[in-house]
Amino acid sequence: MEKKLPLALALAQKHGAGEPAWARPWRWAKTAFFLVAMLASLLLVCAPPLLVVLLDLALPPMLLSAHLQAGADPPHRSFLPAVLDQARAFEFRSSLIDLPAVSAARALLILCAYTACGGGGGAYLWVVAASAAASVSYVLAKAAAVLPRGAAPQGKGDAGPEPMLLLSLSLAAAHVAVAYRTSCRERRRLLVYRIDVEAVRLKGGHQTPKGLKQCSV
Repeated sequence: MEKKLPLALALAQKHGAGEPAWARPWRWAKTAFFLVAMLASLLLVCAPPLLVVLLDLALPPMLLSAHLQAGADPPHRSFLPAVLDQARAFEFRSSLIDLPAVSAARALLILCAYTACGGGGGAYLWVVAASAAASVSYVLAKAAAVLPRGAAPQGKGDAGPEPMLLLSLSLAAAHVAVAYRTSCRERRRLLVYRIDVEAVRLKGGHQTPKGLKQCSV
């Protein structure tokens, strides 16, 4: 038995030494992809508004970073100094730094409404509609001011302001669609609770349990 144990350890070390160099990073990449896919699936099924909020917070800064790096001189300039330069020399007709700021303000306002309204309801839908309408109005005004200058020469690989404008409009529409679906689902849930309360009330007489009265409110 004592002779077999060192032999097993030697075989295990030999097997590990023969493992390709890319095997461990590939396992890490698969694990990370599985975790991200699982989290996205969970948000998509359980809380679609949170998924849209995360996209609204993440995608516009990524597009702004790509736009600034493509038009920067030199091209390898980092993201933070370029953002600070645009913030100092902000101009409505040429700067694009305000688009991620509008998206972040919209996403945070919708997140606060979603949390305060308990994950749905009419008030949440109205807040989403109002914030989406305000952001769309700003983006349309921005497009009217920026796009006439789109004919100016652009840097190599720079797609211009159009992707950021279209992304902001698409995310506003996604917020409204998800909020409407969530509000309808919440309305159906309250209707089912109300039907259950009425059924218990008819079955047990005029007295209704206190917990069911709270559900019917």
